[in-house]
Amino acid sequence: MKEVPTSIDQLMALQKLDLDKCSKLKELPRSIDELMTLQQLYLFGCCELKKLPTSIGQLTALQELDLSRCSELKELPTSIDQLTTLQKLNLDECSKLKELPTSIGQLTTLQALKLSMCFELKGVPTSIGQLTAL
Repeated sequence: MKEVPTSIDQLMALQKLDLDKCSKLKELPRSIDELMTLQQLYLFGCCELKKLPTSIGQLTALQELDLSRCSELKELPTSIDQLTTLQKLNLDECSKLKELPTSIGQLTTLQALKLSMCFELKGVPTSIGQLTAL
């Protein structure tokens, strides 16, 4: 799949969106912010995905976000700090990820953060110390 149709916003009761191994997917539609009941978003192996829309922060029910093997992903939007129910964030093998937003410390419900093989990642922000559920 190369793109997610913008009409995805009509799936108002959607709880899980699994786009694993959609290797040609380059971006998510901005309309993804309408999926207010979405709890799990799996983008494992979307190796051409370069960025997430800033509107992703509006997915306030999101509990799991898997971006592992999104090898072109360079950054996370700062709006990620609005994902106040996020429990699992997998960034394994995001080899071009350069930094985490400094506001990541606001994800106080985060229980798992995976960062293996993020070769470009220079370090983690000091705010990571606020993640007491890890």
